[in-house]
Amino acid sequence: MDRTTTIDVAGMTCANCVAHVTEELERVDGVLDVTVELRTGEPSPVTVVSNVDLNEAAIRAAVDEAGYDVVAIHD
Repeated sequence: MDRTTTIDVAGMTCANCVAHVTEELERVDGVLDVTVELRTGEPSPVTVVSNVDLNEAAIRAAVDEAGYDVVAIHD
């Protein structure tokens, strides 16, 4: 059964930002799909669909690698 996790990510301002975050998150084991709702001036919700329980450290590392900050993770 697929699982959905929402991550609030701060600092994204454009489509290029979305592409970087999406690319890094798609590299995390078990991630099937990533959808970003870009919100300028506030944290953007990122929905991650996976087929396993995601490792929080791996998610945070992926977003950090893209150059942004995780504000919160909601299961």
